[in-house]
Amino acid sequence: MIACTLSNLELRSIVEKAFLPVRCNCTVMDGAMKVEVIDPVTERVELLATGIKLDKLDTSRALCELILKLRADLQAMQQMPQHALAS
Repeated sequence: MIACTLSNLELRSIVEKAFLPVRCNCTVMDGAMKVEVIDPVTERVELLATGIKLDKLDTSRALCELILKLRADLQAMQQMPQHALAS
């Protein structure tokens, strides 16, 4: 499993760098990961993904697919009208 062969620091680094230049905070604890993508201007959390199970990240492809999904989710959130986010 790739998640098991990578240290938490390496895994965090890969995910956080995937969102540059936007700020991303990745936390790995108890076999799961939490990813927060933060707007650098407003400091508002644009995307919050929790409970990402590390045992699902068993290949580099699975890690890439996770990052692509998170990017797609972020893009979808950014395209939503602001009034839809407020309700």
